[in-house]
Amino acid sequence: MDTEDPIEVRMGTFFVVIGAGLFLLFVMSDVANKVDFDYFFLGMLLMAIGFYFRRNKTPPPSSGRFTGFKSFWQKLRAGRGGGGGGGGGAAKEAPKGKDNKKDKK
Repeated sequence: MDTEDPIEVRMGTFFVVIGAGLFLLFVMSDVANKVDFDYFFLGMLLMAIGFYFRRNKTPPPSSGRFTGFKSFWQKLRAGRGGGGGGGGGAAKEAPKGKDNKKDKK
């Protein structure tokens, strides 16, 4: 296959899975009131090694699922003048009067 990951990435995945399993064993030993921290430290070490190996994994190509939504969102934002969320510009100041809560302090 052309889309196969390099051996380092697959080894990293293996180490992450084994490390997660060891961490799960640590949690189960804690529940059983026989805490064994070797599982914890070995699990964290293997997960760190696995993430180190997996850092070179190339991201998958874009599937293009949300291109319609993205173009709709860009058109919507362009119609607003580029502002996002809320109103369309500077906030208007509330009129000063009897009902304004700022004046009651």
